[in-house]
Amino acid sequence: MTIDFNKSNGLVPVIIQNNNTFQVLMLGYMNEEAFEKTKKEGKVTFFSRSKNRLWTKGEKSGNFLEVKNIQIDCDNDTILIKAIPDGPTCHTGSKSCFKEETSKGFLYELEQTINKRIDDDDANSYTNKLFKSGINKVAQKVGEEAVELIIEAKDENTDLFKNEAADLLFHYLILLKAKGQTLESIEQVLEQRKK
Repeated sequence: MTIDFNKSNGLVPVIIQNNNTFQVLMLGYMNEEAFEKTKKEGKVTFFSRSKNRLWTKGEKSGNFLEVKNIQIDCDNDTILIKAIPDGPTCHTGSKSCFKEETSKGFLYELEQTINKRIDDDDANSYTNKLFKSGINKVAQKVGEEAVELIIEAKDENTDLFKNEAADLLFHYLILLKAKGQTLESIEQVLEQRKK
């Protein structure tokens, strides 16, 4: 891993991305000393241009960035660090310095679409009709989709397997809504188990 620190007078830009959600958290700069300290200690350390010294993110707030992966771009003059934040990344208290509080990906967009169809009481929506049929019907549908996925898992048709997996995820999101839960709440349970 060779970084060209000479291109920009000894500093290279560093993009910090949440390792789990892929949300861009912040941009900072490193010199060679900051980079070596980051690798050695496993916590992101920048070279602060305003303080004119090394600055470990979280040294005052306790909101460290735990390094999980370091990548260098194709020109060897930009660093991407995937990290786990120990709290808000931005000094304003936001998760991201770009004022983006969430960046969860397509499943979270799908969850929002499902919620909207139910909350808007869309009469033409399969999702809303299933939801209105009650928790027993929603749970039964999740069970049916799980069984269908298991059956396809034992066969060799990858396309059918993937479609049944998608059906299960879709109906699982409806079940979460019916139970007043969210993907994020389940994600938090999994994160706690990981610890």
